[in-house]
Amino acid sequence: MAVLLERIAGDNPRIRGKLERLKRKLVKLHYRGEVKINHSVMELLCAKPLLLRGYEVDVERKINGVLTCDVYGTKGNGSLIVEIETGFVPPEHALDPSTYCRARIASKIARYSNYATKFALGIPPYYVIEIPEVFVKPPRHREIEELREVKKLCDLYYSNPPVSIEEIRSARIHVIYIIDVDGAEVREVDPYAYLKNSSLVFYNLTYPRK
Repeated sequence: MAVLLERIAGDNPRIRGKLERLKRKLVKLHYRGEVKINHSVMELLCAKPLLLRGYEVDVERKINGVLTCDVYGTKGNGSLIVEIETGFVPPEHALDPSTYCRARIASKIARYSNYATKFALGIPPYYVIEIPEVFVKPPRHREIEELREVKKLCDLYYSNPPVSIEEIRSARIHVIYIIDVDGAEVREVDPYAYLKNSSLVFYNLTYPRK
C-alpha cells in the first residue's frame, strides 16, 4: 500500500494527506482480516480521481446495518458509491462461475445503488462483467418480466435478505471505472457503451466462428 501511495500521491499535499488517511484505514482493516490487499489497492487507486474532482472520500463505509460499501464519496448534496469487483469466484462455485458472477454484479447494483445519488462498479482491465441491460434503462422503461428475470438470477445466491423487485426497479449503474493497478490509472466508461461492447465478447464465446 505504501508503494502504491507513493506512485499516485503526486505533489498535492492535500490529496496526499487524504490518501494517507485512507491507506491507514485500509491497512488497519487488513491486519484485522477484514479486507484483502488486492481489493484495498483498487479502492485506494479509485479514490484518487474522486479526490481530484472535489469529492470527500471514505472507504469501507457502513451504509446500513448490513451493507458496507467499498468507496463512498460526497460532493455538495450528491453522493457516489463505488463497489470493487475483482472477479473472484469462491471454490464452492467452481462449477457455476459465470452464473455466480452475473448474479453478484446484478445484486450489487440492485442493493447498493439505492443508497447514493450515483453508483459505479470498479473493475480491473482483465475482468469482463455482464451487466443486466435493465440497469442502464430509465426505470419507467423497465418491463416487469425484465425485473423478474433479474430477481430470479439474484435469488439463486442471495436470499438473506432477498433482492426485491422494487430494489431492481429503482436501481441504476451510472459509471464503470476500469482500475489498472499496474499502470496506476483509472478510466471512466459509460455503462451502456460497456454493455454493448462486452455483449460482443460473450456472443463470440457462446457462438464461436466456424
